[in-house]
Order: sequence, then structure tokens, then C-alpha cells
Amino acid sequence: MKKLSTIWSVALVCASFLACEPKAKESASEATAGDSAAAEATESEQRPSPLIVEEGQIAGKTIKVHYGSPAVKGRVLWGDLVPYNVVWRTGANEATYIEIPQDILVEGKNLAAGKYSFFTIPKETGSWTVIFNSDWNLEHGHFQYDEKKDVLRVEATPVWEESSAERLSIKVESPGLVVRWDKLKLPVSIQ
Repeated sequence: MKKLSTIWSVALVCASFLACEPKAKESASEATAGDSAAAEATESEQRPSPLIVEEGQIAGKTIKVHYGSPAVKGRVLWGDLVPYNVVWRTGANEATYIEIPQDILVEGKNLAAGKYSFFTIPKETGSWTVIFNSDWNLEHGHFQYDEKKDVLRVEATPVWEESSAERLSIKVESPGLVVRWDKLKLPVSIQ
């Protein structure tokens, strides 16, 4: 009798284990899939400098700009967060880059169709240097910048406005690309 009771107990434990096992596996895989989707959504929602893609036409030529849009957040930008006379990725996180499907003129100089990272060198006074670099897919922005890969450097004159833009924007509008952040407006002529 004792032997039968022991066998019966083992059978119940095994049956309980087997009955629960598939459900536990389903729950674990469902939880993993759900966690992945939630993590992706949370990451994009919580990114401090959201990724922006701007597209527009100048002189019948389509231009697309991809950039991280940081906020001022009460910080001193020019000469502090963004130092003068140093290459700036002109955005946040990954390098800002532009896609140009046709040859264009930037500040009167030729730029062949292609994808280019977009950098600037801010100056305390006078014009800023605007850089188009062939290494467009830079994961860490200016930390990977290589001057030897510059395709074009031009000068553009910043305008300091009374109104302030909290988030950095790079718009495709007349006269070409227009960078705005804080009180800065940097128009870069494109034809």
C-alpha cells in the first residue's frame, strides 16, 4: 500500500509538472516578445534627442536630412556645450547626414549626388565653416570625424535672432538648408 501511495504521489507530481510546462514556455516566449517590443517603443519615446528626417526641394532638387534634435534645456550652448573653433556634428548622437539624389551647388560650389555627413565649425564672430564628409554613417558623430574624408567645405554666415528655438532643427527651405537652435539661424545656400 505504501508503495502504491508513493507511485501515486510521483505520478501526480509528474502530471502537474508536464501540464504546466507548455504554458510556462508560452508565457516566457510571449513575455520575451512583449518585452522586446516594449523596449523598442520605450527607447524611441525616451530618447532625449529624437531622430528627425526632413525632406524638401530646392530648385527642383530633393534633399533629405537625418539628425538628432537636442533641446537647449536652459544650457549655455555657444562657446560652452558647443565650443567655438571645433568640429560640431550639428545635431546629437549619430552624425547628421544628408541625402542628395542629384548634383547641387552649395554656397556656389559643386557637391555631387550622394550621402554626406554634415558638420559645422562654429565661430564666435564671422562666418561658420560648413562641412560635407563622405563618411556619412558615423555612429558617434564628431568623435569619429576624419577631416581627410571631407568632400566640401564652405562658409556660411549665421544670423542671431531675438526668438529662441528650444530644439535644434535643420530644414530644407529657402535658401537651402537652414539650421536653427537657440537664437542661431544658419542658412546654407543650395542651388
